[in-house]
Amino acid sequence: MDIFMLAMLVAIAAHMLKSKYQRGRIALLGSHLGKYQIEKLMETLTEGYMRALGESDGQRREQIFNLLGTTEASLCDQLNRFSAEFSKVDEAEARVSKLPLAIPYADKIFPAATFDLRKALAIHAQGIAEAARNGDNRSPKAKAFTVSAELFLLQHTCHWFCKSKTVASARMLGRQKTSYEQVVNAVAPETRKAYCALAGC
Repeated sequence: MDIFMLAMLVAIAAHMLKSKYQRGRIALLGSHLGKYQIEKLMETLTEGYMRALGESDGQRREQIFNLLGTTEASLCDQLNRFSAEFSKVDEAEARVSKLPLAIPYADKIFPAATFDLRKALAIHAQGIAEAARNGDNRSPKAKAFTVSAELFLLQHTCHWFCKSKTVASARMLGRQKTSYEQVVNAVAPETRKAYCALAGC
């Protein structure tokens, strides 16, 4: 009984420590994201892409894609400003543990098994901007898929920072019905190369 009670107390203490740690991470990211409309713009864009891709009339589909150009430009601008602002965060506060499970302060205990969120956000901002510019003259459909993948990977990184890689991947699978591996493979080659070099794939 004593062993059982001790195990219960240890489990409760570990849970409280993890919750406190994760709340701090969420507050840090939220304090910067809250100044922008990035999440709203991402939702508007992904919903618009889905509506356009589901449109059977080609002319109507093209009109929807054209209307989304303003949203794309606004999102890219805000992501660049957000990334630049977050780059001023102290490196010790921006480390992300590569361990699959959430271990409180793992970024401090195992610094070699971490990556810098500031660098990841810069990669995402650049990747989304490049995909939105559509410089290689892809079709609007191909562009929509690439931009969506870039956005999903950004979301995954933010959730990874706040919780863990496992939780972030599960959320992506639940919300987007897409696996982490599929999203990594769907982003632009330049994004994938830089992201994998930083965070590992």
